[in-house]
Order: sequence, then C-alpha cells, then structure tokens
Amino acid sequence: MDDKREKNELMIRKRSGEVVPFDLDKLRLSLERSGAAEQDVEAVVNEIRSRLVQGISTHRLYQMAYAVLKKKSVHAAGKYRLKKAIFDLGPTGYPFERFVGELLKYQGYEVEVGKRVKGHCVEHEVDVVAEKDNRRFMIECKFHTDPGRKSDVKVSLYIHSRFLDIEKQWNKQPDSDTRFHQGWIVTNTRFTEDAISYGKCAGLQLISWDYPSQGSLRERIDISGLHPVTALNELTTKEKQEILAMDIVLCRHLKAEHLEKAGISSYRFRKILTEAEELIG
Repeated sequence: MDDKREKNELMIRKRSGEVVPFDLDKLRLSLERSGAAEQDVEAVVNEIRSRLVQGISTHRLYQMAYAVLKKKSVHAAGKYRLKKAIFDLGPTGYPFERFVGELLKYQGYEVEVGKRVKGHCVEHEVDVVAEKDNRRFMIECKFHTDPGRKSDVKVSLYIHSRFLDIEKQWNKQPDSDTRFHQGWIVTNTRFTEDAISYGKCAGLQLISWDYPSQGSLRERIDISGLHPVTALNELTTKEKQEILAMDIVLCRHLKAEHLEKAGISSYRFRKILTEAEELIG
C-alpha cells in the first residue's frame, strides 16, 4: 500500500468520534518532533503501516507508535507521549498551573502560583503571576481532561473581565503592586476561532498546545526540555498522583525520597530514576 492510497482510503476514528482520512505525514512529523533518529522514524512508520486496519482509533495508533518507539529510544518515546503526559497532570488543574509556572521560570520569569489579587469589585485568585523586564502578567490556566474540548469565547470574555476588574482597582491605587500589563490564557487543548479573535481584539495572549505558531505550549516544552513526571512509563497512574500531590511536577525534581514517600519499593527506584534521567537528556 503506497502513501497516497493510505491517505485516500484508510479512515481512522478520532476521540470525538469523527472519522477522518489517515495522514502518514502527520505520523512522521509527530515522530520527528520527538527527536527520534530518521531510521527509527521509518522503522516505526513501517511497522505501524503493516498493522493498520480500517476504522482504527487515533488512540490505538498512538499506543502502537509509542510501544515501537520506546524500543528504539526511551528519550524520544518520552517526548512523543508528552501531550498525553500533560493530560495526565489532571484531574485537577493545579499541577498544570505549576507546570506552566516552571516553563515560565525556565524562560526567565519570576513566578508566583495561586496568588490572590484584589480587584475593584471582588478579590481574584490568579493561577500564575509572572514578571519579567518590569512587566507583570496575569495568567489563567484552563486545563481540560477531554482532548476534544476547546476553550471557547466565554473563557476569553471571562478572563478579560477579571483583568479589567484588577486594572480598575490599580487605577485607584497606582502605587500598589497589583499592576498587570497583560492577561494570558494557557490551555492544554485548543481555542475556538471566536476565542482567538476576541483575545486578539482585547489584547490577551492566548497559548494552546499548537497556538500560536511561534510560542505554542508544545514549542515551549520542546525548547525547555522540561518533562512532567507523568511522562514516566515506569510509574503507575496512582504513583504519579501521589508524587503530584507532593507538588513535584518535573522529572528533574524527582528524587528517591519522593518515590519512597509515595510507597514505591526501593528495588524500583533505579529504573524510575534512570528513565527520568534519560528523558531529561
């Protein structure tokens, strides 16, 4: 079966239930983004191609590709499953807020997570306050457990109204430290077109998994090399949640003492910490 026929004839099922043509180039691109060597990318593509069936789910495709890639490179496999690892930061949004804070620290921002700020009408809890070059940013993180759920225009309207309420309070007391120069919204999924249009018009900075083309969440993670602990294949779901509850969100911050506190047996420490080191690179 050649590439053209695969694109034209093989249909795959997305999580939303939508059935779309399979695109081999997208699979290649996602593997290349993981940093996999060219020969490993082709090895994965060839094995996946031999196992394709009509109507296969995108989730099953991902599982197959990850399993094959992991045999080739633990580091590349960890980066390939990065998007799923971000979803695994749930079910609450707090670990995602901390992860966003860590990304911004890497970029040279001073960061506070979960700061309460007085507005003109009400007090607000701001997910992340970031400061750099004498500019302060009010950052709201919208975490979704459903990959198909988008942040719509109501989110942009809501965040902008909060920004304006805080700004109005600062205008009354310009000597206070509540001045924000811009509001941001960061989501682990995507924005609707209306949300983006309103954000641009209102002066908000919107960041999603693949938006904007320069400075997307995916790009920021790729550049930083910061991997969440949920990217570790050696940890069970329960163990990941135990470690997140300790406010440990990055592989580079994971230590044996955290594994011990999570009730993980000492004979597994080496495998887990070795995988973490390989992901960090």
